[in-house]
Amino acid sequence: MNIPRTDLPRVVIIGGGFAGMALARKVLKEDMQMVMLDRHNYHTFQPLLYQVSTSGLEPDSIAYPLRKITRSSKRCFFRLAEVQSISAENNTVHTNIGDLVYDYLVIATGSKTNFFGNDSIEEHGMWMKTVPQALNIRSLILENLEQATITDDPEKRKALLNFVLAGAGPTGVELSGAIAELRNHIVPKDYPDLDPNEMNIHLLEGLERVLPPMSEHASKKAQEMLEELGVKIHLNTMVENYDGHLVTTNTDLALKTETFIWSAGVTGAPVEGLNASALVEKANRYEVNAFNQVNGYENIFAVGDIALMQTEAFPKGHPMVAQPAIQQGKHLAKNLKHLIRGEKLEPFEYFDKGTMATVGRNRAVVDLHKWKFSGFFAWFVWMFVHLWFLVGFRNRFVTFFNWIYNYVNFDKAARLIIRPFKGQEDTMRMDKDKV
Repeated sequence: MNIPRTDLPRVVIIGGGFAGMALARKVLKEDMQMVMLDRHNYHTFQPLLYQVSTSGLEPDSIAYPLRKITRSSKRCFFRLAEVQSISAENNTVHTNIGDLVYDYLVIATGSKTNFFGNDSIEEHGMWMKTVPQALNIRSLILENLEQATITDDPEKRKALLNFVLAGAGPTGVELSGAIAELRNHIVPKDYPDLDPNEMNIHLLEGLERVLPPMSEHASKKAQEMLEELGVKIHLNTMVENYDGHLVTTNTDLALKTETFIWSAGVTGAPVEGLNASALVEKANRYEVNAFNQVNGYENIFAVGDIALMQTEAFPKGHPMVAQPAIQQGKHLAKNLKHLIRGEKLEPFEYFDKGTMATVGRNRAVVDLHKWKFSGFFAWFVWMFVHLWFLVGFRNRFVTFFNWIYNYVNFDKAARLIIRPFKGQEDTMRMDKDKV
């Protein structure tokens, strides 16, 4: 890997997501050598992936080069690598570009899409965890609209204009709202030979309300907003199969569609090699103590989505969202300093800053402890928070400019088929959620 030898403690971070980024930025100036490994050379701001997939933003607006973080310190390094396994007994990480010995290892591999064992959905459906996957969805949506304009078969046109999403969590709600706005504002202008009323967006949820992780107030308001946009919501409805053309469910509902998007859950993305006792199999996450140490190991840590820290307030672990990952990454940076200095470790305490989801233009819901609100003000708060947490001034500026342009012109400027999807499924579609 061409990493210089050093007498300083070497900290290896696997993953450049929210947790890995937060940790790396806090240890840059410390007396340790840091090496970050990731299979991409950029950090992805995943909360805005849905805007890439619906032509609202270009991918470089929500991606940030990881080398921009490590370049400010001569003791910090980045390597583009796919981690294959860990040999804890030898303190070694094995990758596709070689092996690396560590003093302290931090696993920040995040999560991957959970198909709950349904092979047909994994094979034929679409999902959205990475930039390439978001671009695939963008291309598929636009290509299906193009095909709908030229087909003479009404049944084929109906399937092309049917958009089915499974899972009404924040991702499903935001994505279905964005597709509805695409239909309401873009299709009438760009596709005058299509009837927008023929384009249907179906949102399926296995539970009895949308946004199950949020308050009932947020759930009710989000459903009202989605229905105002024309989204058809099907509650208590679980997808059983999708063969590439037909979605079947546990009810009588069956939908012909050429666009089926799975947003019904995530699971941890562990690395091979650690003892079975370290992994909580049902959650696919590493069990960690209050200091983020992986069960059974003193010098191996896990942070973010991959870490399962059970507390009285969070018996099933912290939510698999950005804030716990960021806070754990920052806190672990402090504890690594304590370890190196021989000082006592401090337990992690999560500060819940609330949850929010946007439904569309002037529409959002926010849960902030005792305060729960929705509508335009919630949408403004949502925009401010997401701009604040975007990494890099350029990303914030470009995203803000795009949002202003889209708001004023009722437009989505990035509706480009740069990388065609149809006909290239074997090489492009299955950008698997590898570590």
